[in-house]
Amino acid sequence: MSVHEQRGGQALSRRQRRPSSPSARVAMLEQLLLAERQEAAARLVVAWLGSRAGLSRAVCLLFETSDRLRPAASLGFPRGRIAGFELAASHEDHPLVAALVASGPTPFSRETRTDPALVTPFGAAPFLAVPLRSAADGDRPAGLLLCGRDGDEREILWAASLLGNRLVHLQALRQRIEAERGLAHDRAMLHGIVHAVPDPIVLTDGEGRVVLANAQAERLFVATDDKSEGWQRAVTLNNMFFSAALSQRAVEGGEPTRRELLLVDPADGSDLVFELLSGAARDRRDDRGIVSVLHNVTDLRQANRQIEESFEQLKLAEAQVRADRDRLDLIIDSVADPILATDAGGSVVLMNRPAERLFAAESGDAAGADHRIVRANDAQFSSFVSNALLAQGEIWRDELVLTDPVDGRAIPVEGVAGKVLSSRGELTAVVTILHDVTEAQEKARLYEQLELASQGLKAKVESATAELLRQNELLRRQHLQLEQASAAKSQFLANMSHELRTPLNAILGYTGMLREGLYGPLAPPQQKRLERVDSNARHLLAIINSILDISRIEAGRMPILATRFDLAELVDEVMAEVEPLIAQSKLEVRARVARDLPPLRTDRQKVKQIIINLISNALKFTPQGRVGLSVRRAGRGHVTIAVADTGIGIPAEHQARIFDDFQQVDSSTTREYGGTGLGLAICKRLADMLDARLTLSSWPGAGSTFTLHLPVRIDGRRKKESQDG
Repeated sequence: MSVHEQRGGQALSRRQRRPSSPSARVAMLEQLLLAERQEAAARLVVAWLGSRAGLSRAVCLLFETSDRLRPAASLGFPRGRIAGFELAASHEDHPLVAALVASGPTPFSRETRTDPALVTPFGAAPFLAVPLRSAADGDRPAGLLLCGRDGDEREILWAASLLGNRLVHLQALRQRIEAERGLAHDRAMLHGIVHAVPDPIVLTDGEGRVVLANAQAERLFVATDDKSEGWQRAVTLNNMFFSAALSQRAVEGGEPTRRELLLVDPADGSDLVFELLSGAARDRRDDRGIVSVLHNVTDLRQANRQIEESFEQLKLAEAQVRADRDRLDLIIDSVADPILATDAGGSVVLMNRPAERLFAAESGDAAGADHRIVRANDAQFSSFVSNALLAQGEIWRDELVLTDPVDGRAIPVEGVAGKVLSSRGELTAVVTILHDVTEAQEKARLYEQLELASQGLKAKVESATAELLRQNELLRRQHLQLEQASAAKSQFLANMSHELRTPLNAILGYTGMLREGLYGPLAPPQQKRLERVDSNARHLLAIINSILDISRIEAGRMPILATRFDLAELVDEVMAEVEPLIAQSKLEVRARVARDLPPLRTDRQKVKQIIINLISNALKFTPQGRVGLSVRRAGRGHVTIAVADTGIGIPAEHQARIFDDFQQVDSSTTREYGGTGLGLAICKRLADMLDARLTLSSWPGAGSTFTLHLPVRIDGRRKKESQDG
């Protein structure tokens, strides 16, 4: 070791014995925490080492790119000496790269300078290479600090550790800011693209809630407070149809599917037909959703329907034309006068048998005909057709004399030629009838009948088209009338339920006062009959309340009052209320509530009504055995409330309609069990309002289990829509 190095080591030892004061370290730490850029932090630490650690020369190398380090701060070096210095981190055999990935500081002495690959700003002088990394994440260094050996090594290592932590933090902060900017840009671009698409686009999460919707989708599925009641009902129907379509997709599988979806236009109430394309989407958090694109095919469907109708009419018209052509051929062949049809060039394309006798001697009937006479007749006919083609009118009349090829008899005929024109006025054919003068009127009448048959066919097609349009309009009006009748029915049930409940409450009140002896003591037979009156009145009041609940739900007038409550307390309250029914049934009833239930935020009264209805049904349809109520947690954000019994059970063919209004397995007037068939229907509709599902598993003779799959928190948007309705 040289004298200079020995003195440097002695000086280092002396400085190590004089560490910087705590206040100086705290001041440097405060300034370092205020640095918002890596270069500023590096300059701050290098300057502090020069003033507090006695360091004369130092260079801080930071990553300019992901693979290359360049000086960010220096001490004791001219600017030109370190301006061009850089270090490629990909050169793993470089000594400084090895020091960069080392776990601690690496000293470089004079002996190390013999390595030709080591080129540093220190030249031949010894220095210390300290990797700058975070104490929490020591895998990838943020830079490399090169220091002379004349400073306090403890101060250098302490400052390097602080600088490493700050550099890694600033690097992570910058990456996060850049990522957030990119995410915001991508999100804005995605929203712009989604809202620019003319078709409605909806993104729903795994629970069916709408996450993203463009303006076209909001017009169909979102109704603000300022919209009319009809608009809001149309939006409610659209959400029901859309949710049903998504549920069907979940049952069918995760592959992208196409199906038709019938919606209602909130503006005018007309039917809209959409082609629904839905597919699963999964983000980085493994949250599944469904992307749905709705393409309006209403006009296309109407056009297809019209095309199909037109095609059917065309087939009928073609069949009619073929039938007319067959009849025409039959008529032409049965006509005694020669009839010929020629094209625009004058060539014969059609002739009947009498014409073949005159102009085609090769046929069987004219085997003995004179070929010279046939050619003469053909020449006269060609001249006649030429004059007809040159004539201005569509009908050309002329007299000519033909000769019978068999017996040579002269046949004076009158030729009537008619031009057949296309829809664009082009000549397509010439039809010629050759007949005696005495038969002129009959031939003219035949031609007129043919013309009338063609016009009649056209009139039939137009009449059929007008009739189809009238039927379509009639069907549309009937559809609107059915919707109005359904709304009137719901309003009527609601009004009548209120009107019936008022006198029933009076009956119950007076009956209660009589039973309590307010009007004098009663004999036991009178007391027994009043109890029957009270029981039947309460039964009738329960039926009316059920009908009122159904009508309120259908009319959208049953609000959702979401509160926070404990489900275990609600179960205790329900069991206390149904205690008289349990005592009367003499069945074993048990309730099991899990201890890890989360608090619910939903409509407490509706959950209570569902549980009471399910337990009442189980008690009513269980002659003997037991009834169980179990409440447990089911996955993330859901609880299940199951009511199981050992009763009569429900056959599989009746399970599909057990939740319909006024439906029971035994609907006859002599059925063993009473009831209106509204309890399960109300439970099903209340469950739908709470974003819940009500399922059934049952076997005849083995009992039934009704399970309510209830979310822990009701959807806020669904709650607002119910209150608005």
